[in-house]
Amino acid sequence: MTTPDMRERIDGFPTHRIGPYRVRAGRPFPYGATPVPGGVNFSVYSDGATTMSLVLFERGAAQPAAELEFPPEFCIGSVYAMTVFGLDLENLEYGFRADGPFDPGRGDRFDAGKVLSDPYARLISGREVWGREPDWDNVYHYRSQVVHDDFDWGGDQPLRIPTEDLVIYETHVRGFTRHASSRVSAPGTYAGLREKIPYLQELGVNCIELLPVFEFDELDNPRTDPVSGERLYNYWGYNTVSFFAPKAGYAATGPFGMQADEFKTLVKELHKAGIEVVLDVVFNHTAEGNEQGPTISFRGLDNATYYMLTPRGEYYNFSGTGNTVNCNHPVVRDFVLSCLRHWVAEYHIDGFRFDLAAILDRAPDGTPLPNPPLLEQLAHDPILRHTKLIAEAWDAAGLYQVGNFPNYGRWSEWNGKYRDTVRRFVKGEPGLVGELATRMAGSPDLYQGRTSSASVNFITAHDGFTLADLVSYNDKHNDANGENNNDGANDNNSWNCGEEGPSASSHVRELRLRQMKNLLTILLTSQGIPMILAGDEVGRTQLGNNNTYCQDNELSWFDWGLVDVNDELLGFVRSMIAFRHAHPVLRTSDHPTGTDRVGSGYPDVSWHGVRAWAPDWADHCRVLAMMRCGRHAKSGSVADDHVYVAVNAHWEAHDLELPALPDGQRWHLFADTGTTVHPVGAEPQLQHPWRYHLGAHSAVVLVGRAAGQDHHLTQKENHRGF
Repeated sequence: MTTPDMRERIDGFPTHRIGPYRVRAGRPFPYGATPVPGGVNFSVYSDGATTMSLVLFERGAAQPAAELEFPPEFCIGSVYAMTVFGLDLENLEYGFRADGPFDPGRGDRFDAGKVLSDPYARLISGREVWGREPDWDNVYHYRSQVVHDDFDWGGDQPLRIPTEDLVIYETHVRGFTRHASSRVSAPGTYAGLREKIPYLQELGVNCIELLPVFEFDELDNPRTDPVSGERLYNYWGYNTVSFFAPKAGYAATGPFGMQADEFKTLVKELHKAGIEVVLDVVFNHTAEGNEQGPTISFRGLDNATYYMLTPRGEYYNFSGTGNTVNCNHPVVRDFVLSCLRHWVAEYHIDGFRFDLAAILDRAPDGTPLPNPPLLEQLAHDPILRHTKLIAEAWDAAGLYQVGNFPNYGRWSEWNGKYRDTVRRFVKGEPGLVGELATRMAGSPDLYQGRTSSASVNFITAHDGFTLADLVSYNDKHNDANGENNNDGANDNNSWNCGEEGPSASSHVRELRLRQMKNLLTILLTSQGIPMILAGDEVGRTQLGNNNTYCQDNELSWFDWGLVDVNDELLGFVRSMIAFRHAHPVLRTSDHPTGTDRVGSGYPDVSWHGVRAWAPDWADHCRVLAMMRCGRHAKSGSVADDHVYVAVNAHWEAHDLELPALPDGQRWHLFADTGTTVHPVGAEPQLQHPWRYHLGAHSAVVLVGRAAGQDHHLTQKENHRGF
C-alpha cells in the first residue's frame, strides 16, 4: 500500500512580511529564542510595554540589520511571540526594544532608546574574552544569541550521591587554573578545570561547587588598586547579566560561541569521575543595580514586575547591591523555576547553592513570608526532584534564618553557626565545649525534624579568610580593594598564633599548621555535609584579604606550587577525606540521641573529657572528645568501627582516659594533628588501651576495631599512646 505525500506543516509557512523578513505569529512558550522548522520562534514577556520590536544584528555588527515590530495580533496577553524565517543562526545576534511609559514613581522605566537582552537567552556575546575592553560606545553590549542543542551526552546520568555522603569543594572556575603554575592548556577556563579532575579525584571530594558561571560582566567594577593603579574586577561574578547563559569568558572556545558545549563537556567529565556539580546561583539581585545602574533587560522590559519597589518606585535593597529581585511575583517565580530546570535538563547540573537565599522568601514589600511559594515550588518541582538545594540562609538586610529557613523537607543550609563555633573554639575561647558538641553532632538544635544533612558545615568559604589566613591574621587587610579597608567582615574569629602575617618563626609556623589540621579534623568528622574551600588543602593565602571579590590576580588564584610546598597538609586532608568515606558512622543522616537504639551496648554518640564518660561542660574547659558507635552507622543498617575524636584547644597537653571498647577490640591511631596520620585501614594499635597523651592545640582520631588487625607503633608515636 502506498501513502500519498504529506504536505509540509502549516506552521512552517509565513503569513506576514516585515521588510525583507517572512514571519508569522509565534508560540508564547517557551520564552526566549527557540529554533523551529525553517526559522526561530521569539517570545518575550512585558506587561507594561505599548510596543515591542525584535532587533536583529549580524554577529559583531555595530548597528542593527533590522528591527521588526511585533504586529498587535502577535501579542497574546502580555507575551509577544513571532516566528522569523530564513535566519542565519550562526551569524545572528538579537535583542528587544520595548516602548512604554517612563514613570519611576509608578515603577515604569521603559526606554525605547535601549536594545535589551533577552532574559531567557541561552547564549550571550559581548564578553567572550575575559577582561578584554569592549567598545563602550556600542549600542548593545550583552547580545542574545540562539544556541544549537546538538551536544552528545553519551549516556550521562545524574550521580544522585546521597546528600549525607557528599564532600563539597567550593572553587572559582577562573581562579582554579589561571595561575601559571597550573600548567593546563587553557588557563582559567572550563577546559582548564577539566584537566584538573584527576587532582580532585585524588583529593577525594565528590562534589564541586562553582562560584557563579551565569553570564556576568567582570568589567563593571569602577575601582582601581590604590597602590598599583591596576583595574579591579567583578571577579567572583555575583552580579548576573544573563541567567540562562554560561559565562563566555570562562571558555577557551568563547570567541567561537562554543561556551555551552565546553561547559557541558566539563560536567560530563566530572560525572565520569564520580563528582557532582553544584552551581552557586544569584536570584536575589541583578547587574542592573539601583536607579543609577545600567538598563540591560529586566528594567527595560518590566521593571515593576521583576524588582521589589517602594511605594515611591525606588528599589528595595535587601541584597546590598542596589536592587532586589521580586522573587515571589508569579512571573518571576516562573522565570527562576524555568532557569533552574534549564540548567538541570540542558547541563545536567546536580544542585544549586542560593546566594542570600533569605531574600527568596520575602514578599514584594520585603516582609518575610510564612509559606514562600517560590521555595515550595523549587522543593516539589518534578524536574528538580533529585537536585541538591542549598540556601545561604541570610541576606544583607539582617534577615538571618539559619535553622529556620523554609525547607519543605528538601533544603540544606550553609551553617554559619557551625563556622563561628568551630573557629572560636579552636582559637581557644572559653565556654564553647557544649556548643561545639552540638555542632559536631549535626546541629540538632537547629535542624530538629530534619536530617543532619540539612547542615552544610564549613570553616571557610570564598567570602572571608582562607584557612591559612584564619590562623595567620587577627585582622583583615583589604587595602588593595580600594575601599580603605572598610569592606569585608570584621567578625572573623581568627587568631594569628602570635604574629600577624607571614612568620619566620618555626614555632609559629608549626602551630599554624597544627591549627589548620585541627579545624579540618573537626570539619571532616562532624555530622552533616562538609564543605572545603579550594586551596585550603595546600595552605593558600590571600595575605589577610577577606573579601577578594575584585582581585583577579595571584591574591585569588590557586598557586599550584603549594601542592609540593605544603604536601604535608595536602596529605593530611586527603587522608581525612578518605577516612570519612571509609566510615559511614560519620555520615549518618539521623540526628544522634545519645541512646542505644540497636542493642550495641553503646549509645550512638557519647561525650568525654579528660576522663572517659565525664565531659566537662564548664566555661573554663577547652577539651572535648566524641565517640561514635559503629553499630549505629546509617541508623544501624551498616556495620562500622567505633570512632573517637578528641580536640584540645588548651595551651597545655592533657592525658586523656579513653572509653573502653567491646571485648576483643582495641583503639588504633588514625591521626594526631601534632604528629602523624596513618593510611586508612592500616592504623597501628595503641600500646596502652586506656590512655592517650594529647598535646597542646591538637586533635586526635582513633579507630576501635578487632585487636587482630594490630600494627606496630613507630618510636615517634610510642610516647603518644602510652
